[in-house]
Amino acid sequence: MKIKSIEIFMLDGGRPTWRPVVCRVNTDEGISGYGEASLGFDNGAHGAVGMLQEIAPMVIGMDAMDHEVVWNHMFSDSFWGQGGGVAVLSAVSAIDTALWDIKGKALNQPIYQLLGGKFRDKLRAYASQLQFGWSKEGMRFDQGFRKEDLAAHAARAVSEGYDAVKINFITYDEKGGRLGFLRGPIPLKTQHMIEGRIAAVREAVGPDVDIMLENHGRTDAVSAVQLAHIAQPYGIYFMEEPNTPMLLQSGKKIHDECAIPIAGGERMYGRWNFLNYLQQNALQVLQPDIGIAGGITEVKKICDMAHAFDVTVQAHCCGSPIIIAAAMQLEAAIPNFAIHEHHVTHCSAANISLGKYDYQPEQGYCKVPDLPGLGQELSEKAIDTALIHVTIDQPC
Repeated sequence: MKIKSIEIFMLDGGRPTWRPVVCRVNTDEGISGYGEASLGFDNGAHGAVGMLQEIAPMVIGMDAMDHEVVWNHMFSDSFWGQGGGVAVLSAVSAIDTALWDIKGKALNQPIYQLLGGKFRDKLRAYASQLQFGWSKEGMRFDQGFRKEDLAAHAARAVSEGYDAVKINFITYDEKGGRLGFLRGPIPLKTQHMIEGRIAAVREAVGPDVDIMLENHGRTDAVSAVQLAHIAQPYGIYFMEEPNTPMLLQSGKKIHDECAIPIAGGERMYGRWNFLNYLQQNALQVLQPDIGIAGGITEVKKICDMAHAFDVTVQAHCCGSPIIIAAAMQLEAAIPNFAIHEHHVTHCSAANISLGKYDYQPEQGYCKVPDLPGLGQELSEKAIDTALIHVTIDQPC
């Protein structure tokens, strides 16, 4: 079964900073598969589209069932692949995931079955990024600085059946402006503001709901440790991205000086990058993104490697229904699964409409798709309204 062509879509996600980038790999036997490059939010979408156009000609004519062969060709022969950069690895990831979708459809099996079977029928999920609200409207940028609002968002998620929530308590200052990066010691006034927000959320959700602390890399080793000490009395499940992922030593220092497990990996690429962190015990929950870390082929290796270090995995999940389905397929098939991320944008009608199927959690749990392949495809609306649609059908 040969790869005949690759279509590249930049989708209209309903706002300028939400433009998921998806590819559809077509074969000469009429079977097509979908994959996503997870650079569709904020300012990376055009980079993913451009790199997919550069990588796609390399695999035209190759056997779509040879996912390991194709992956190594894209990684080793693209020159930039071995540098592990986000643009090239996002393109590799999208094409690789699409090949798994093709293989599942050809064999009439869901991807989790091809990965060795599923350990669980449903995935515990958490409501993610509640500093941007929690509703079918998707992200809001004016409701995350008052502690009363954060408490209300968390309580709403719990009322829907979630028993875990994630919030960035340092996104906004006390007036609703962006707080920026916390470098060095945190001013006492800011410490009080942060603790007030965390305390309000804990009171709103009760003693048995897990709270994740999101930092988005906006703290350094000094401020992250201070933040961890502020938050620790409130029962924190993990602290995510407490520092720039480029500085391994800083991550290790943070873990050594606080008792909260450290999570991260959404801005890390390839097994070698993750191995460095595992060897230093700098992360206790890995969060590789299937759409940038190397696709299903590579992320499954990362998960298995993490298992050898007693580290659990939660796939970073922030994109279209394609990457959501990919995350669920993988998380069902690994023994060291932690929890599934359900981003506030995944609740929005605009994002849901991009997929043929809607896999919303019920009572805080996601049912794993049982359809062949990913169990998800782009909707006709997504394709018809795509901001960019390019087809590559000639080899390089």
